[in-house]
Amino acid sequence: MIEQTLVLIKPDGVKRSLIGEIIKRYESASLIVVDLKLLRAEKDIVGQHYPEEDEYMISLGKKSAAAGDEVGDFKEHGRMIVRALREYITSGPIAAVVLEGDDAIARVRKITGYTDPKSADKGTIRGDLGEDSILEANREKRPVKNLIHASGTMEEAKREIKLWFPDA
Repeated sequence: MIEQTLVLIKPDGVKRSLIGEIIKRYESASLIVVDLKLLRAEKDIVGQHYPEEDEYMISLGKKSAAAGDEVGDFKEHGRMIVRALREYITSGPIAAVVLEGDDAIARVRKITGYTDPKSADKGTIRGDLGEDSILEANREKRPVKNLIHASGTMEEAKREIKLWFPDA
């Protein structure tokens, strides 16, 4: 099924001049760029993009625990991560990209790789180009610099595309 999905190339990817390399990997997998812009993220949009919803907070806390971090309260740990993510995503330019293709959401996530670059498979963007780890980021009380955000579900993709490309 033809789907659209959102990819945000975060400030670390932009700063390291990886926009072209990242997009090339998606295009090499027959995904089509249907919209693209370089921008400074506004705090109100970022607040909607990274909501402080309990389920999301808990999932972030569990990822930290899975990486080997000692997490007492998953929700509170997730809240700390979201607040740091919001600050980070507004710290520099980002590239927002809408990709389209067969099963685009799952394919983009597979090409992107696991959230923690240190645990991401080689051959994925994060596995090949990532330089950070969840454990290191947690020790320094900051978000993991993992190059990319990629929508996880059809509902999330639709909501995020509308958020970042309201006129599309």
